[in-house]
Amino acid sequence: MDAQNDSATQANQLATAASSGAKLVIVNPVDSDAAGSAVKALNTSNIPVIAVDRTVNGATVASLVASDNVAGGKQAAIELATAMGEKGSVIDLQGVSGTSASRDRGAGFEEGMKAYPNITVVAKQTANFDRATALDVTTNLLQAHPEVTGVFAENDEMALGAVQALGSRAGTDIKVVGFDGTTDGLAAITAGTLAATIAQQPAELGKLAIELAVKTLAGEKVDATVPVEVVTVTKTNVGDFTK
Repeated sequence: MDAQNDSATQANQLATAASSGAKLVIVNPVDSDAAGSAVKALNTSNIPVIAVDRTVNGATVASLVASDNVAGGKQAAIELATAMGEKGSVIDLQGVSGTSASRDRGAGFEEGMKAYPNITVVAKQTANFDRATALDVTTNLLQAHPEVTGVFAENDEMALGAVQALGSRAGTDIKVVGFDGTTDGLAAITAGTLAATIAQQPAELGKLAIELAVKTLAGEKVDATVPVEVVTVTKTNVGDFTK
């Protein structure tokens, strides 16, 4: 089932799973907080839940398999700072409030930026992981902060929205770093408008979620958290990802 990024739809889907005889549920939460009550109902029904990519708040999951988003945020800080010559001003485009992915990527980026005293984060604003929203948010923030020389976006969709807003300035006097390693993000690196992206390994996330589900159903003990490495992609190694 696909919730189409709508937490209410996902809550209904989880409720359906509870009433349809499911023995286990794998969920990629739209919103870590909003998913809590529906997953709690699954807990009450003794139906184990494996969370993928984002945690569930206020409920119990058998395991969380997720990219190491904090590490990825730090990697993004290093790449953006390097591209900016370790000086300048940055806009931080944040994801959906309440998601662990946004929180952890942002925390990692903030931690990584501490190593660069000549870079200032002048604005942080959510663009909800959405390209069109990021286009509007970046356009508005650039009017308030025309001195900006860098943009960090917590996913590639927002990074590409920022690239649209920047026009010819993207990749030249303003450097942009995204997160996810999407096809469009990799193409933007090749084109030179995106300096870097932190690539997740979604196939690995899915594979591990199934392996954890099988073990859980067999009554085997599984780790509460299973981190998956993320990879920094720049122009030097983008060819390895676009083959």
